[in-house]
Amino acid sequence: MITIRGSQERGHFDHGWLKTYHTFSFAGYRDKEHMGFRTLRVINEDTVAPAKGFGTHPHRDMEIITYVLEGRVEHKDSLGNGSVILPGEVQRMSAGTGVTHSEFNPSPKEPLHLLQIWILPEKTNLRPSYEQKVFKLEEKLNRLKLVASQDPKGNAVEIHQDANVYVSVLEKGMKVEHSLKKGRGAWLQVARGAVELNGHFLNQGDGASAEDESLLTVTGRQRAEILLFDLA
Repeated sequence: MITIRGSQERGHFDHGWLKTYHTFSFAGYRDKEHMGFRTLRVINEDTVAPAKGFGTHPHRDMEIITYVLEGRVEHKDSLGNGSVILPGEVQRMSAGTGVTHSEFNPSPKEPLHLLQIWILPEKTNLRPSYEQKVFKLEEKLNRLKLVASQDPKGNAVEIHQDANVYVSVLEKGMKVEHSLKKGRGAWLQVARGAVELNGHFLNQGDGASAEDESLLTVTGRQRAEILLFDLA
């Protein structure tokens, strides 16, 4: 069964410096019908104005993935990490017993467009940790590239949950397929463009859950960028 979560159904706030869409209940957006999907707790699509950002704030007991679409993020945290995250890169921060961090758009002119993703960890009070990896376009062009997993392969970052996160950039008319094992579910998020998922049309910002589906087929209706979550 495929259930679509339309872009315009998401929670939305315009704070001037930050325009944000919440796929699931988050902060000031309370939605008991959309508290997450399995262990996927948050997908926020944020556009941050030039020279603005999120000041130092705490997290704990969450696997946090940052995926940049346009612009760049300047990251600093209490673990001693200081980095810049660019499009094509994936950052994973396991908050565990507690970490503070800040995220800032260092550009004086260009906006920052990114996805912030939270996945519930398999257990609490893990040791906080950090990873950042680069994924080239050719690794994900018209194919599903594993970028985060409990059992990371290739260049994927490691997350502390039975979940696999894939990314693909699809050209128009090209397709990717993904088999789901019995008992697992999937969430597809369209970051850019438009796709068809098992006969259902999804546009930029749309998401869809998949339950009791053995095979997922995603076809680009136009050039598109997608994230696929395979979840226990």
